[in-house]
Amino acid sequence: MPRAFAEIAFTPSVIDVQRQQGSAESYAKLLSPEAAGGEKLTKQEIAFIAERDGFYQATVSESGWPYVQFRGGPRWFLNILDERTIAYADYRGNRQYLSLGNLSKNRKISLILMDYPRQRRLKIWGRTTIHGNTDNPKLIAQLHDKNYPARPERVVVISVEAYDWNCPQHIPQRYTLEELQHVQSIEADRG
Repeated sequence: MPRAFAEIAFTPSVIDVQRQQGSAESYAKLLSPEAAGGEKLTKQEIAFIAERDGFYQATVSESGWPYVQFRGGPRWFLNILDERTIAYADYRGNRQYLSLGNLSKNRKISLILMDYPRQRRLKIWGRTTIHGNTDNPKLIAQLHDKNYPARPERVVVISVEAYDWNCPQHIPQRYTLEELQHVQSIEADRG
């Protein structure tokens, strides 16, 4: 667990609960001056992000309510611009614009990327910048997959502030049809 994550997640109330539950001592080292990391994506995170065809995104409303939404698209639709910046083309959905409205007042965002077959989970915290279709057409063209039938309405650029890998202990194994067919073909080759 990297320091950047601990600095964001371990608020005084979290540390109090860790003390009450007996885990504060084991996590204290993450906030020590020697601790580092977690603010720049490494090859491991970049490869993981590249394989995802969706993620969960959390924002917070002006009234303090969290809002979690699933975002999906073709693999690589969550693009890595550099080791501290990721972005995606935002396509029209149900037109409620809850995430967009929340981000217009509070740029903080949290993502959870899942790999259900391998029981892996990556959490990312960041701050967003929104670019409309006319604001940065070059960036929209760069992030839009020409083979994807939807047209982007905007681009969401996320400056990564921290990430953390979660424990796989309670992640159920699930497969997309494509992943299941791959597993079945491997098993057929073995048998």
